[in-house]
Amino acid sequence: MHRTLIVARMVPGAAARIADVFRHSDQDTDLPGLIGVRGRSLFQFGELYLHLVEGAQPVEQAVSAHRHHPEFRRISDELRPHVRAYDPDTWREPRDAMAREFYRWEARP
Repeated sequence: MHRTLIVARMVPGAAARIADVFRHSDQDTDLPGLIGVRGRSLFQFGELYLHLVEGAQPVEQAVSAHRHHPEFRRISDELRPHVRAYDPDTWREPRDAMAREFYRWEARP
């Protein structure tokens, strides 16, 4: 399982609207399947927006390959009033918001 954490800033009070945008996409479109998303969790910490995506393949490459897909564009447009880049000066594309995992531990089954 591959995991990617997207970090951004969110407008206070926007959590329900952001969840609705992803709920619609996850349940009613083919985009999660195209990207290989198996799970998604959205977190808020103050004004930080944390978006954990789990997939069968590396999510970064799949997102880059589908970022011009009409559904991806729709999601981006609907999120624009609610979510903004963590560092707008360095953000150019989705992977610029993806955190780098530097340690991982999992219990053995």
